[in-house]
Amino acid sequence: MRKECVKEAATVEEAKALIAAEMECDVADITFDVVQEPQKKTFGLFGGAKAIVKGVVETEQSPAELAKEYLLQVLATMNVEVGVDIQQDEDENGCTLMIDGEDLGFIIGRRGDTLDALQYLVGLVANRGREAYYRVTLDIGNYREKREQALKGLAHKLAAQAARTGRKHSLEPMNPYERRLIHTAVQEVKGATSWSVGSEPNRHVVIGPSDDNPKKNTRSRRGGKGHGKGEGRGQGGTRREKPRDSEYVIKPPERKVREFVPRSNPLPVADGATPPERTKSPAEETATLYGRIDL
Repeated sequence: MRKECVKEAATVEEAKALIAAEMECDVADITFDVVQEPQKKTFGLFGGAKAIVKGVVETEQSPAELAKEYLLQVLATMNVEVGVDIQQDEDENGCTLMIDGEDLGFIIGRRGDTLDALQYLVGLVANRGREAYYRVTLDIGNYREKREQALKGLAHKLAAQAARTGRKHSLEPMNPYERRLIHTAVQEVKGATSWSVGSEPNRHVVIGPSDDNPKKNTRSRRGGKGHGKGEGRGQGGTRREKPRDSEYVIKPPERKVREFVPRSNPLPVADGATPPERTKSPAEETATLYGRIDL
């Protein structure tokens, strides 16, 4: 970072001393440029001028200061007035920028998406030109700590259910840091394990029973969701036999077919005489009659 300062004094040395005092640096660390040499007054009454000296210092900002400066510029562009406090980590390989203000929920975003995106940009600025990685974390109102506690509680709850029931549970997509928190928390529950599936940005964690959990293969041995009184089984869990094709064949009713007797005969007969038999067609000879209504 470049700092400049210009001072006027009766002499060049006095101007340099003023510059060093204002910039809080040693004179040897400042590069001076004499803009104007001092001039004495003519006859002690006319003219004359003071010495003008320009001092320049090249200072290297720390990654935390670069990150803070860039963050304030971005928030100022968003018309947000906040305060930013830098908290250094103990290992000096990272820092946390605590943002203080009111109504800053929109900076956090849905599940911290906006805050994570802003943190990524600030981290790029802080690590520009550096060989060793410097980690920068943004936080607002201890949101990170509250989110971490919520994720751990959710992981413990679902891991306990997976260990007890043998079922798997899929979580919402998360960033690598939050997925790592879930994996660490699931390891604390006996009989449960976790793994990540999918690709970014939809990569998520699945929590299920571990290999040594006796509940793991229980559902598959029971035939999945269809065990008990479900499909394919009768009451009490007994399996119903599939009907054979022969059961669907329609059989004629086993009852006596009434013999056809004509009610009217066009030929006249004498009283008490037997009427002549009516001639039947081939279709009538072979047809099965279930009843007839004579009009």
